[in-house]
Amino acid sequence: MQKSLGSPLPKPPLPKPPIPKPPIPKPPIPKPKESTAHAELLDRIIADVAVHGLADRSLRDLATAAGSSHRMLLYHFGSRAGLVRGIVERVEADQRAALVELARETGDTASLIRALWARVSSDDLLPFVRLFFETVAYASRSDAGIDLTGPWLDDSRAAAALVDTKFDPVLIRLGVAVVRGLLVDIVTGASRADANAALERFVLGLAPQPAR
Repeated sequence: MQKSLGSPLPKPPLPKPPIPKPPIPKPPIPKPKESTAHAELLDRIIADVAVHGLADRSLRDLATAAGSSHRMLLYHFGSRAGLVRGIVERVEADQRAALVELARETGDTASLIRALWARVSSDDLLPFVRLFFETVAYASRSDAGIDLTGPWLDDSRAAAALVDTKFDPVLIRLGVAVVRGLLVDIVTGASRADANAALERFVLGLAPQPAR
């Protein structure tokens, strides 16, 4: 029996692959804000260590001085290294906020640097300057992991815009190093007048010197 020689049946069209939908961007996860209880506890600890120092004081000692407990310090900071990091970050954040505020009040870079230096080298802030270097010394021997200069670069961008000057991260890093070095001189007993003169020489070096 012979097979029919008719035309082959057309093949059904292949299904088109689905068009992928563009991914929906996820909203950024907001950073958790510092709770009121956390901030108030840190304030009390900073006020105490600014007077009595940090040295090798235990968490229990610091908790007692702040009117809290060892358990609460562990809850808020995780460890002694975490507390040290919190202290340094708070002290530094206060000074960076002052930088931006001073930038709003001054009209040029030189005036801004002089105003910030007058603030951080004042007698009122020297206890916190000593605290800063003490905690930095401790952090250098621990796993606190503190970035001390990066945040200054970030906030200095806003300050530079406020005084209508070009943002120069290399110069900002140099300026931070100069100020910290001169503060070391002051807290270790160097003449304040000599430190002021050195800062002024640095400021004058930022602009072309007039011919003499």
